[in-house]
Amino acid sequence: MENLNKFTFTLTVNESEIDDLNHVNNIHYIKWVQEAAQKHWSILSNPNLDALYVWVVLRHEIDYISSAKLHDNITVNTWIGNSYGVKSERFVEIKKDSKVIAKAKTIWCLLDKKTMKPSRIPLEIIKVLELKND
Repeated sequence: MENLNKFTFTLTVNESEIDDLNHVNNIHYIKWVQEAAQKHWSILSNPNLDALYVWVVLRHEIDYISSAKLHDNITVNTWIGNSYGVKSERFVEIKKDSKVIAKAKTIWCLLDKKTMKPSRIPLEIIKVLELKND
């Protein structure tokens, strides 16, 4: 049973992501969190929804547990939490060797693409966010 509410991708740490302390700079974890959301939404969404709405970040909370280094293989897991009003929660775990090295919670806000103002999440999108393929 596949759960489309969850999404995973992998990457290998490259030299441009390494800082003066010889590990991945914190900004790249945020980049991976955003990349996870964008990639997952591109699977869940469709051109009709994308023409009407856009998501923006209201808040990122991130816990750095351990570090990643050059050439480490990283797995990024994301899933959708509660969606309510104009907001939707998204969670991300970043793993190295099956060990969580960072975790994040992001609050996203749905905007009407024409007005760029917050839009209550319509039932059509709620259904997409809660989609499970039994």
